[in-house]
Amino acid sequence: MQNHSPLVRAARRLCADIDALRFSPPVGHVYNPLAYAAAVHENYLRRYGSGRKRVVFMGMNPGPFGMVQTGVPFGEVAMVRDWMGLDGAVGSPPQTHPKRPVEGFACTRSEVSGRRLWGLFAERFGSADAFFAEHFVTNYCPLAFLDNGRNLTPDKLPAADTAALFAACDAHLRTQLETLQPEWVIGVGAWAEKRAATVAAGLPVKLGRVLHPSPASPAANRGWAEAATRQLVELGVWTA
Repeated sequence: MQNHSPLVRAARRLCADIDALRFSPPVGHVYNPLAYAAAVHENYLRRYGSGRKRVVFMGMNPGPFGMVQTGVPFGEVAMVRDWMGLDGAVGSPPQTHPKRPVEGFACTRSEVSGRRLWGLFAERFGSADAFFAEHFVTNYCPLAFLDNGRNLTPDKLPAADTAALFAACDAHLRTQLETLQPEWVIGVGAWAEKRAATVAAGLPVKLGRVLHPSPASPAANRGWAEAATRQLVELGVWTA
């Protein structure tokens, strides 16, 4: 029987904890890629999540053309397949919205946030192995929420719906941080940084954030890679 890494065991626990949760309107559909894309997600954890990491980047939750399709945080199809060299079977959520099908690696839409994020890392480090030698990327919440096909982020959900969700996600992130023992936790966006600060309390880690690479952000559209690099250099995470 295959030994499972601590991150794989943690992901399976989180998947079980959140799969039973129910959410009220405006949430109409919930996608859990830890369940239907478990093969790829666990390949990602096994291949790139072993050993201590100096820097952990943390996003908020899956995008419709990224982790929703591939099971990898910010997982734009081309970057996951061609740069990380990952593949695996991707199934479907129990209920899908017709505007947001899960097509796995056959998805032809590009996740802009993921293309920007992983594109910067590919440009700076060259190979995926070189990047992951000291870095890791995770999402705080692995669920995607849809309101009539539109993406809803966890910060927009009613507090009554998020108490159990955030408790499970907090516990999972704490396990990741205790396992990876990073020097830095970098929130991708202000909300992610805030959640990381709450969870990392008492751990010997430094916190920071980078601009979110979403195309909905005018600042990101003016040159996200340059802005994020500047922020990381100013923090002392990267050298100029």
